[in-house]
Amino acid sequence: MTEKPIKMPNYGRPRWTLSRYHRYGWFFISFAVLVLALFMLYPIISSLIMSTYSSRGMIQRFVGLGNYQRLLKDRVFLQALKNTLIFFIVQVPIMLLLALLIATLLNNKDIKFRGLFRTGIFLPAVTSLVTYSTLFKMMFSLEGLVNKFLLNIKLISTPIPWLVDPFWAKITVMIAMTWRWTGYNMIFYLSGLQNIPDELYEAAKIDGANAYQQFARITVPLLKPIILFTAITSTIGTLQLFDEPTNFASGGVTAATIGPGNSLLTIAVYIYNLCFKYMPNFGYAATIAYVIVIIVAILSFVQFKLAGERR
Repeated sequence: MTEKPIKMPNYGRPRWTLSRYHRYGWFFISFAVLVLALFMLYPIISSLIMSTYSSRGMIQRFVGLGNYQRLLKDRVFLQALKNTLIFFIVQVPIMLLLALLIATLLNNKDIKFRGLFRTGIFLPAVTSLVTYSTLFKMMFSLEGLVNKFLLNIKLISTPIPWLVDPFWAKITVMIAMTWRWTGYNMIFYLSGLQNIPDELYEAAKIDGANAYQQFARITVPLLKPIILFTAITSTIGTLQLFDEPTNFASGGVTAATIGPGNSLLTIAVYIYNLCFKYMPNFGYAATIAYVIVIIVAILSFVQFKLAGERR
């Protein structure tokens, strides 16, 4: 003889009440969904369609994948891509490692005036871009403060052409970017470090672990999600780099070249030039914008894999 399953009483709200609550929920979020669709979804779809057109001023013609084929033969784009990847490969790892080391140092409770140091290192992130770019251009000029200091300590014999040599122009921009954004990333690491229990470090000390072993075996693994977040945001920011190159280049975006020999030309600057400086070609500019999207997606996927994240 089989037992009949016992029906449990439904103490919840009636179905008609739940559906009414669902309708209210959809009603309230509908405004946000419409705004997102209008200002995010529509531009994404529109720019994707636009990338299949080529234009000369107001005249447009359908070219299909022609713009993407044109990229491979465009020397200016290839130079902009090369410059952008150099900034990404060199500057981003240095900045993130420096931010992590500073955060670890300023998380030490034995250091006095930690709040003052944290504020001072974070302040560049909220400094006016034009102000700090002008200051750096003055400091790194041929007769600027940096060259005078290096000459006085006998580290160099002749002034370094920071802003007129393609190699040193890139170095100058990297130094400026590191100075500005290191403190910004440091704040994320500090917030993560303060959530790591002190008992872990005390147990490691008892086991004989030195400072480097504590950093490599405790700090870095527990901060992995935050390191991944800052790596992805820094990747996106670097691939969209626009402000620093245009402000450090003589004449800004109106100059004939961005930096000496276009050494500071980035993908974002080239997109601006295609839209507003040269004869407008919004279709080709949209194509290059999608190249940034593809590169960001690939690099983010690689970073997730290297970090061992499944999602």
